[in-house]
Amino acid sequence: MPLPASAPAWAAELVLAYESGAHGQFVLHGNVHDRLAVGGRLVNLPRWLEEELLAAFDVVFAYDLGNGLRVPRGADRVAEWRGAEAKEPLPREPLAAVELVSRIVRTLANLRALGRRGKESVACIVRGAEHLLPATAGLSPEQASLLSLVRDWAGEAPFADEPFASFLVADALSDLHPQVAFHPRVARVRVPLPGTEELADAIGALRAIHAPAFDAGTDLAATAAAFAGVSVAALESLVKTRAYEKRPIAGADLVQVKKQLVERDATGLVEFVEPRRTLADYHGQEPLKAWLRQDITLWKAGDLKALPMGYLVCGPVGTGKTFLVECLAGEAGVPVVKLKNFRERWVGSSEGNLEKIFRLVRALGRCIVFVDEADQALGRREGGSADSGLSGRLYAMVAQEMSDSGNRGRVMWILASSRPDLIEVDLKRPGRVDVKVPILPTSTPAESAALLATLLARYELALPPEALSALPLPLLLTPGAAEAIAVKAYRLVRTAGLAPAAALARCLEGYQSPVPRDVMEQQMRIAVREATDLAFVPEPFRHLATERTP
Repeated sequence: MPLPASAPAWAAELVLAYESGAHGQFVLHGNVHDRLAVGGRLVNLPRWLEEELLAAFDVVFAYDLGNGLRVPRGADRVAEWRGAEAKEPLPREPLAAVELVSRIVRTLANLRALGRRGKESVACIVRGAEHLLPATAGLSPEQASLLSLVRDWAGEAPFADEPFASFLVADALSDLHPQVAFHPRVARVRVPLPGTEELADAIGALRAIHAPAFDAGTDLAATAAAFAGVSVAALESLVKTRAYEKRPIAGADLVQVKKQLVERDATGLVEFVEPRRTLADYHGQEPLKAWLRQDITLWKAGDLKALPMGYLVCGPVGTGKTFLVECLAGEAGVPVVKLKNFRERWVGSSEGNLEKIFRLVRALGRCIVFVDEADQALGRREGGSADSGLSGRLYAMVAQEMSDSGNRGRVMWILASSRPDLIEVDLKRPGRVDVKVPILPTSTPAESAALLATLLARYELALPPEALSALPLPLLLTPGAAEAIAVKAYRLVRTAGLAPAAALARCLEGYQSPVPRDVMEQQMRIAVREATDLAFVPEPFRHLATERTP
């Protein structure tokens, strides 16, 4: 099994495992439905395995539930080995197909032991392996028999002694029965989203066929880098559409196009947030902004030793936690992937969705992964029996990914929550979350005035902070509450013809905070106690760090 010149990086691991004799069975999972560039054309993964990776094999079988057993290479030899059975069509049922392949390999081994044949190499590719051997507790007798035979392929004689290789192709490792997926003699190979080199090859192949989709001076390397995190299949669909429309993919729309492709590939699991702001747009908490700017400077300089693996942004509802994340991403100049609801009711689907998200994040290069309402989204160590252990499994997957030291400087996790006390302690420990940032409401009338003036200006209501100081401005004002006041003032200006100052004064008459004071104070106390450094906490709130909970 020589490594083809066009092979992606992950294939080297597979070839080494086979050539060394360490493994003969491989589970390919992840980005298995994508396309690969080979000799100026794009082919799917099974086709690449048949034609490129297994080019030196004498016989190659291929099986899937829809097409049954096929013989892409060596059909005449298979007919010879089957003898009188060759008049019968190849089996379509999975157990019969696997039995036939097993019988042929056993027969070849016996004949070779008698000195009547050479050492002929055989391979079998099984697509959709998770449909044949699903990760369910109870298997039917036929499925149990199939499981036993496929496990024999991995490590029993004669399969382990013969030049025999089997490939089980599955969307997600969690969908495949664990007795196969985690067999000690099975090599698990994760197929990632394409890197920039693979994308450049694919774009070159697409440009040769669909030239109207590209400008004449398209830089392959730069375009490939811009499309990091996008599958070749999604890119191919875009190029065909643009070629038909005779509308080249321009540099100006690369960001928007990439956003659309990533979100479509992730099937609603993530939202691609475009950073349009920087920390210059964030109001207040100057010590915090200074710290964050230092981290971004280290990140851009590639000095990663002191760079946090992740942040926890906590504080009462409406304090602008999401806004701070957008500003931080804009300061860093990196894409932001916001996790959406990846939980599903079907067994194994939630874990598969999470694997898909991780695959996307790894392919994006430098990026920020943002998890809002992290206390609800990330699960708990002990999920209980109500969800059949799903919460615990998701928690374990997220915890492992967040603590991968290889991601330092590539992936930065940011968790946001108004109840960080409900997030598992292990998930927010150093090494996963190194910096905990409290986002708090205003603590003085001057801060309330500055915040209101900023938000009023967005609605073209020019009132400087000095003009606001004479008004009864509320304390513990959050950006969310301040914007609600600004919208109400704007409405009065437009509908009642009031001057901005008079409209604002009327809005403040009988004002009540949208969040009850006791709830606000409880969430503030929690956020202050979570802070990694009291320098992040405004002086008027530092007493909350030691104040006893009522």
